[in-house]
Amino acid sequence: MTSTMNKAEPKTLPRRQQIYRDKVVETLRKEFGYPNPMMVPRLQKIVINVTTKDLLQNVKLLDPILDEISTLAGQKAVAVKSRKSIANFKLREGVPLGVRVTLRQNRMWEFLDRLVTLAIPRIRDFRGVDPKAFDGRGNYSLGLTEQIIFPEIDYDKVNRIMGMNIAFVTSAVDDEQGRALLRHLGMPFIRS
Repeated sequence: MTSTMNKAEPKTLPRRQQIYRDKVVETLRKEFGYPNPMMVPRLQKIVINVTTKDLLQNVKLLDPILDEISTLAGQKAVAVKSRKSIANFKLREGVPLGVRVTLRQNRMWEFLDRLVTLAIPRIRDFRGVDPKAFDGRGNYSLGLTEQIIFPEIDYDKVNRIMGMNIAFVTSAVDDEQGRALLRHLGMPFIRS
């Protein structure tokens, strides 16, 4: 008697992760001369962050922002609250300031694929992203001015246009390696 319940079905990898394993690792090994494939930089996580000062006046704006970011990320976003009160900014401790979500593994690769293939090409008058927005340790920050470039966001249900910061955290040791990793993964940097 054979049991099919114990057999594990082969899982398919997200498309960008498959590209990374099949092409990018070997390309970066040749480009930088890594003797070991484990030395090749990899994408560790993607952090999406939305902050707006309008939440100080109207806390009811938090729920639509949470819903939109959760929809485009594919997982629940969390509210970011102020840690201390600052009188000059009319800020009190515990007041929500924005929304954040951290993507790892499959969700990270799927979001990167949707960002590079669907969302970025929808930006009006797009010429490429800034190749200099690295932090010195191989991590990249991308600022977007509109959330409606993502196809998951329904344009008719959007109350307000808001921007977001997307941070790509890599295991690269310097900016050159991080830039090469993201370029080979499809990030459309401005050619200089």
